[in-house]
Amino acid sequence: MPLKRRPTDALIIEHVPHETAGTILPALNSSGISGRSVKLWRGDRLPQNIDDNTLLVVMGGPMGVYEEDRYPFIKDELRLLERAWHRGVKTLGICLGAQLMARALGCRVYKGEAKEIGWYPIELTEEGRRDPLLLGFPERLTVFHWHGDTFELPRGARLLARSSLFENQLVRMGRNWYAVQFHLELTEKMILEWLSLEENLEELEEAGLDKNRIVEDTDLYGTRLKSYGNAFFTRFLRL
Repeated sequence: MPLKRRPTDALIIEHVPHETAGTILPALNSSGISGRSVKLWRGDRLPQNIDDNTLLVVMGGPMGVYEEDRYPFIKDELRLLERAWHRGVKTLGICLGAQLMARALGCRVYKGEAKEIGWYPIELTEEGRRDPLLLGFPERLTVFHWHGDTFELPRGARLLARSSLFENQLVRMGRNWYAVQFHLELTEKMILEWLSLEENLEELEEAGLDKNRIVEDTDLYGTRLKSYGNAFFTRFLRL
């Protein structure tokens, strides 16, 4: 995979209105990178190819990678990601975005044994402790999750962090593809907005989870999550 010069633009792919780039945006601004959003939920079309000066940011969503028939744009995303990989385009995936990256490299995406929703710890692997994006991070940190699917590791990928329920929480693929299964991009305000959505409240009820507990944990961990996200995203953009 050829190495590219540092990009000047970012293409941000959004699948639903409430899963936006969050704290990735100020990192883009401080790095002098302009961001453009493609909102698939309102019918925006993806480009066929991606410019050499552009990086990709693929956000999350409630759909599964395996639901191509219900969400035809998934096939277009996978084609774009395949092209991005072969061109060496710097790419960041969050939750569904991470799963799409794995699928684009030929790996299976599938339902996990249970859903992981709320604040849970992840642990850095030995590889993760050495990764330049995670230097100085604690070996164990509590982050926000909202997912039920997981993915196989692509060949040659490096596992950087895991949780007790989902093994592949943070993965580096190649030199400049980072797949983040959890939600490092969220602000406290965004989390509270998620917790106000009817479909999310139904999902919490089905999973037997307490909204109030998540709100309390957000007060406890939200500021640190923002700090971790700012460091991680800024370092990613400077790769």
